[in-house]
Amino acid sequence: MEIPLLAWILTLTAITALLVFDFFFHVRKAHEPTLREATVWSAVYVGIALAFGLVFLIFGDTAHATEYYAGYITEKALSVDNLFVFLVIISSFQVPREHQQKVLLFGIIFALIARTGFIFAGAGLINAWSDVFYLFGLILLITSGQLLKKEAAGGAEHEAENFIVRAARRWLRTSEDYDGDRLTTQVNGKRMLTPMVLVMVAIAGTDLLFAVDSIPAIYGLTQEPFIVFTATAFSLMGLRQLYFLIDGLLDKLIYLSYGLAVILGFIGVKLILHGLHENNLPFINDGQDVPVAEVPTGLSLVVIMAVLVITVAASLIVPRVRASRAAGREVTNGGGPQA
Repeated sequence: MEIPLLAWILTLTAITALLVFDFFFHVRKAHEPTLREATVWSAVYVGIALAFGLVFLIFGDTAHATEYYAGYITEKALSVDNLFVFLVIISSFQVPREHQQKVLLFGIIFALIARTGFIFAGAGLINAWSDVFYLFGLILLITSGQLLKKEAAGGAEHEAENFIVRAARRWLRTSEDYDGDRLTTQVNGKRMLTPMVLVMVAIAGTDLLFAVDSIPAIYGLTQEPFIVFTATAFSLMGLRQLYFLIDGLLDKLIYLSYGLAVILGFIGVKLILHGLHENNLPFINDGQDVPVAEVPTGLSLVVIMAVLVITVAASLIVPRVRASRAAGREVTNGGGPQA
């Protein structure tokens, strides 16, 4: 199915309208969302994303529908992992709870802009150089290894004070205290930037790093730029509400990074297999295609969903089993005869 220009225009208009609505009706007036508000709007955005995929099915385009759902689920999982970093940054800068929504919305908008740039750059690379799939696959395999290495080292938190923030602190005059959610303030008669600017710089810097992993991952599932863009955009929509909804659960998803490492590694292998199938590199099989089996998108969707279900279930069940066993041992040890 060829994606018409009208589909691009309508989709871009709808996404822009959702962001404008989000700002004026939820973010503009500083407040901390209630659990009910976060739950309702998280469900609304997930519902919109799932309904969008049905459009392809309505037009009988099962292949693109499968690619969209596989891409959306993968990008949503990566977005949840991004929330861990946002949590570290927001906590490090001690952003007041009622102003965190503005920071998160900025992060979502910047991530959408950054990833859109990477999407079209990736599409251009694929059209100009088909062997770029090897590069994309290598990036994902390296990222997968880094995730596993980080978890093996104890799951060290991401550094909020990255080089971008340090440079911003050095060259920008910032005040010590926040002034509501303002970006500038008056200090002793001088106009200065507030720490809110540094928070947004930190968020923007991490968004760029996330895009490097995110876009190759979804290009491993589909090469249609429209599917890549919509799956990425809808995975980011509602991320602000999801942050407040699962804030208390983020630390409990202890095996999420392992699951993401498996998914990224799986897609990395899938990309390399695709690269071999369309090989042009002279030092591989004399520049001829390598007859290898490719992983169908339907199977990719099943694998991704299975890994996420197992990861989440293990994160919630294993700690409870360990706590129960520890409590049982304490009871056993405490129930013996006193010396």
